[in-house]
Formats: sequence, C-alpha cells, structure tokens
Amino acid sequence: MSAEASVGSHAANTAQSAVSQPVFQSTVEDRHQGLLGSKYVKLNVGGSLHYTTVQTLTKEESLLHSICNGGTEVNIDSDGWVILDRSGRHFGLILNFLRDGSVPLPDDHRELDEVLKEAQYYRVQGLIQHCLTAMQKQKDIFESVCRIPMITSAKEEQRMIATCRKPVVKLQNNRGNNKYSYTSNSDDNLLKNIELFDKLVLRFNGRVLFVKDVLGDEICCWSFYGEGRKIAEVCCTSIVYATEKKQTKVEFPEARIFEETLNILIYENGRRSGPGGLHLFDSRGPGSSVGTGQSEEEGAVGGDRRVRRIHVRRHIMHDERGHGQQTVYKD
Repeated sequence: MSAEASVGSHAANTAQSAVSQPVFQSTVEDRHQGLLGSKYVKLNVGGSLHYTTVQTLTKEESLLHSICNGGTEVNIDSDGWVILDRSGRHFGLILNFLRDGSVPLPDDHRELDEVLKEAQYYRVQGLIQHCLTAMQKQKDIFESVCRIPMITSAKEEQRMIATCRKPVVKLQNNRGNNKYSYTSNSDDNLLKNIELFDKLVLRFNGRVLFVKDVLGDEICCWSFYGEGRKIAEVCCTSIVYATEKKQTKVEFPEARIFEETLNILIYENGRRSGPGGLHLFDSRGPGSSVGTGQSEEEGAVGGDRRVRRIHVRRHIMHDERGHGQQTVYKD
C-alpha cells in the first residue's frame, strides 16, 4: 500500500509539472505575441517613459527593430512596459530620428559623443553617420579657426613667414609701447582694430595665415606678406600736438586694411598677378588722384618689387584734419 501511494504521488507530481511548465511558456509567448501584434509600444528606458509605435521602431534595422520582431529577448513588467537598462537622456532624440530621418544634434562635443554612444548601442546606422559627420565638421572648424600663432621672437616670425605658402596678415598690437598719453578715441580705435582682425580670421579662414604680435615695437600696425616678403604695411598711429603736451592717436582705417587683405589674395596658392597686379583691388582706380591731405611716393626695391607703406601723418596739430584722412608713402 505504501509502494502504491508512493507511485501515485510521483505520478501526480509529474503530471503537475507537465501542466505548470506549458503555462509559463504560454505566458512568455503571449508577451512576445503582444509586442508583435500591438500597434503601440511602451518603453521604460532607465526610468524615462516613452510611448511610440511599432512602425517607428522598425523603420531601420536596429536593436529596437529586433526587439519588435522578437529577435531580441527583453524584460516586460506587469504593466506591459518594455524595460531597457540604458540612460533615457537622449532616447527621445533617437526616436525623433527614426520618425523624421534627421534631427538637430547638440553643439556641445561631449553631448554629441553621448548621442553617438547611444546610437551605436541601438545600432541606428543613420544616426551614427549623422553624428560622425557633425563631429568631423566640429574638428575642421576647431583646427582652421582656433589656431592663431602668437609670435614670441623676431626669428620665429621671420622663419614662419618665409616658409608659409599662404598669404600672411600680421597685426602688431603693443599698447604699452608709448611714452605719451592717448587721445580720447584711441582706446576705442585700438579695440576696433583687434575686432577687425578677428573678423578677418573668420572671413578668410583657411586662405590666409593670421598672426598677432603683442611684443613688437608698434602700437598698432598691420603688415601684409606674400611669397615670404612684405607687400604692404598700414600703420594706425600718429602723434598729436595738443596745447601743452603731445599725445598718441590710434586710427582705424578699416577700408584700407580690408583692401590690403584682398590685395594679398593674389598670392594665394602661389598665384601672382603680373605687372601692376598689386593694384588689382585698389579702390582709388587707375584715373583717380590722391585725396586731400595725402601724398604718394614710389621707390623700387629689388627691381619692380615695391612695398606699400600707408601711414597716418606722423606729426599733426590737434583737429587739423578730418577723420579718416591719411598720408600714403611708397618706397
């Protein structure tokens, strides 16, 4: 009787096990069938809740596509939320990319790298390529705009200019190299020259090498180089004889500086303009004359090579001339 009871008990346990196991498998299958057959999907990504459609998640071959078609096993809680153990900070951006095919990316390099990492985890190839392209653009802008040499010695300056294949624009800016006081507008004009330098860097990025020299003898002086030699120079300082004392005045000849910057572009990539080409962008024109209060002289240096030196008049009486007039020398 005991043996029969034992056999009966074993048979009952076996039957119960056989019945309970299919019930568990059926539950898992129901969950997968529910994800495949439903139109909407509820996603819990690191505590960030997202409600979207299966159509959106299956637009690209990705991990999310694999989750929807049952190829990747996922955890689903009792409320039907698909649990993804990732940060939900950038998941909304990934969903928007799947919806629209493109999405604005963050400008911050660190955030962009975070988006790239998430796109790689979910295997969204379109977003991965989009992030890599944006990172390459940031790298190109950083390398071409932010690298402005600071000259620390005359030898270093000469060596760099002589070996550079691009035209060179140099600004000497040494406010402390002055034995007189400045006029009331000098500080503003000095700042305008510095701001113009920064604007030219952005405008002619990659075409011209820009150099800022803060150790030179000049308070504010622009120099322009092509093929390793100086082509032109614009000096922005003058001495003003006031009633009882001398003062240093800083000018801002913006038009002339911009003109000389255009002139040296003829030396870009080794190009030259031939005889008279240095005046290709001369705003005065071939038939115009020198303006009031200006003079012009020429002198040859090394054959037909000339250096244009444009200076404001070095010694003038206070309020003797209007704003913007300058004396032009060529030697």
